[in-house]
Amino acid sequence: MAGKRKLEHFAEMKTFANVFEPKLEEVFRADYKMKGKWKSEFFKNDHPLILELGCGKGEYSVGMAQKFPERNYIGVDIKGARMWRGAKTALEENIANVAFLRTRIEFIEGCFAKDEVDEIWITFPDPQPKDRQEKKRLTGPLFIKRYLQFLKEDGTIHLKTDNNFFYNYSLEEVKRHGYEILEATDDLYGEKIEDFDETTREILSIKTHYEKLFTAKGHKIHYLKFKPHGKAPKD
Repeated sequence: MAGKRKLEHFAEMKTFANVFEPKLEEVFRADYKMKGKWKSEFFKNDHPLILELGCGKGEYSVGMAQKFPERNYIGVDIKGARMWRGAKTALEENIANVAFLRTRIEFIEGCFAKDEVDEIWITFPDPQPKDRQEKKRLTGPLFIKRYLQFLKEDGTIHLKTDNNFFYNYSLEEVKRHGYEILEATDDLYGEKIEDFDETTREILSIKTHYEKLFTAKGHKIHYLKFKPHGKAPKD
């Protein structure tokens, strides 16, 4: 029954105007047709563009789009069964400033042009804890350098995770690659969130499905905010 429902969701998503599902050959060592054109061809404005990488059900993308209609949001994930929920909610509630891109994040450079993205959110990614999995970590060397290809010079990257290993690993990688750390806390709701401005508190108050599960179990939420600094990475 679950398999049938998943197939129905996949079929329904193909009819959604706010979902883009490029074929492998359109993004693998190639530029996707929307690269550099998201604002002009889909959103029809020049508002800031924010990505949520590994968006899952799209809670952050949809939540931020509702709170900030003067900004554009794109949730990126390969798992369409989860993405269906966020995309459908956005259509049902007429949220026009959010879209969803179903692709592997490894191909992200082929989807966004230089300086096209203002901000990136990485919300509770798989920590990939084994050494051989480092290349899959969204704050690992391969990805942390990729983001510079399309993130504006003054753009910011936000990370939320409950995983101690991943938080500390990300903190070291951010430093190693010359990013400037703007905020770093290993207990976001316990001691830090009241220090942020009202807008940031509003954003951080949005909780994904996984975050709600983690906090219910008493896990501390770690938060990291950083931006390009113009330094060359250390070897």
